[in-house]
Amino acid sequence: MAKAQVKTGNPFLDGNFGELMDFSKMAEQFKMPGVDSKALMESQRKNVEAVTAANKLALEGFQAIFQRQSEIMRKVMEETTKVVSEMSKPGQPAEKLATQTALVKEAYELSLNSARELAEMSSKSNAKATEVLADRFTASLDELTGAMTKANSAVVPATATK
Repeated sequence: MAKAQVKTGNPFLDGNFGELMDFSKMAEQFKMPGVDSKALMESQRKNVEAVTAANKLALEGFQAIFQRQSEIMRKVMEETTKVVSEMSKPGQPAEKLATQTALVKEAYELSLNSARELAEMSSKSNAKATEVLADRFTASLDELTGAMTKANSAVVPATATK
């Protein structure tokens, strides 16, 4: 038999986290003169959306990098198999040394190019996510200024009524 859950009124203990993120209820609780609480809460909602979008972009970038690393690793393994096969063939020591030198040079260049490609992918991904956050930060400051200006214009000074 299931035990009836007792409500404590604490959303953390009751498992009702939806109440914590209800921006309209928060705005009603914090009515201060000279501040448009609803506009501030709407701005915060947009901030949360921007962070979510930035996280999504970062995750997509990470997935693309991981996929490319997997492709590079697969290619390296194929090349290694070819090299081992080539090196196990009989031949003159001077020829083998020349072949080994060429293969090491090729592997080194491939490694550098792969590292450069992955660094560029990471940089582009980070730039996209950072741009989303920077744009939202600028917009948030504009919204804050607008909310304060709007609310302050609605407040009538006590000395103006004489």
